[in-house]
Amino acid sequence: MTSQWNLSVDSVNGELFSYWAWLHRDMTTLSSKATTLLELHQPGNPVILPTVWDAWSANLAVSAGFTALTVGSHPVSDSIGKPDNEGITFDELLARIVQITSAVDVPISVDIESGYGEDPKRLIDGLIEAGAVGLNIEDTVHGEGGRLREAQEHADFVGALRAASDATDVHVVINARTDLFVKQIGDENDRVDRAIDRLKLAATAGADVLYPVGFHSDADQKRLTSELPKPVNAIGHAKNSEKASFGPLGVARVSFGPTWQMVLGEYANDVLGRWK
Repeated sequence: MTSQWNLSVDSVNGELFSYWAWLHRDMTTLSSKATTLLELHQPGNPVILPTVWDAWSANLAVSAGFTALTVGSHPVSDSIGKPDNEGITFDELLARIVQITSAVDVPISVDIESGYGEDPKRLIDGLIEAGAVGLNIEDTVHGEGGRLREAQEHADFVGALRAASDATDVHVVINARTDLFVKQIGDENDRVDRAIDRLKLAATAGADVLYPVGFHSDADQKRLTSELPKPVNAIGHAKNSEKASFGPLGVARVSFGPTWQMVLGEYANDVLGRWK
C-alpha cells in the first residue's frame, strides 16, 4: 500500500512538474515574442503589421513574409457577422485570438477597442493566455455612447494595463490610440496639439507605442513623430498607400485597419461577379 501511495505521489508530482515546465516555457516564448515585437518598432524604418481577422488571413500574411501581425476589431467583428465598436464580447475576441495564435508562430498584437468594459488585469491575463503579446487601446468608450475618455482618464487606463502587464512575465506592448482625428473632435487648428498632449500622458503612463489614428498630411505626421516621445503607429491603406512614404515621416509602425479585408472583399466581388 505504501509503495502504491509513493508511486501515486511521484506520478502527481511528475505531472505538476511537467505542467510547470510547459507553462514556464510558454511564458518564456511569449516574453521573447513581446520583446521582438517592441524591437521591430524603429522610427524611420517602420514595421508593417498586416491587420488580420482569422487563422486564414494570418496564415496568408505570414506566408507572404510578414513577421508580426495585428488583429483588428473591425475585421474580426465583420468575420463573425457582428458590428464593430464592441459589437462582440472580449471572450468572443479571445476565441478568435486563440485560433490565430495556434495557426501562426509570430508576435500578435490585438485591438481591444476601449476594453469591452473589462478590468485591465482581465484584459492582460486574457490576451496572454490566448497567446497575444501586444494590444491597441482606444480612448473612445463604446459602451458609454462613444464618448471620448478625458486625456488623464485614458492615461490612467493605460497605466493600469501597464501595471497588470508588469505583474506577469510578459511585457505586453501597449499601443495607446486616440480618436481625436477620426472623430474630428474639437477645432481642427489645434487638434494636433491636443493629440500630442493626450498621447504624451499615455506615454508617461506606460504606453510603448502611440497611435494618433487617421490619414494625416505629411506635415502633421512629421510633427506627431518628432514631438511624441514614443514610436508612432500610422494607418496605411493596404492598396493605395506606399510603404516607402512612411519612413521619411519618422513612422515606426504601419497597420491597415480594415482596409486589407475591404480590398480582398472588392476583389472577391470582381471574381464572383463573372459567375452571375
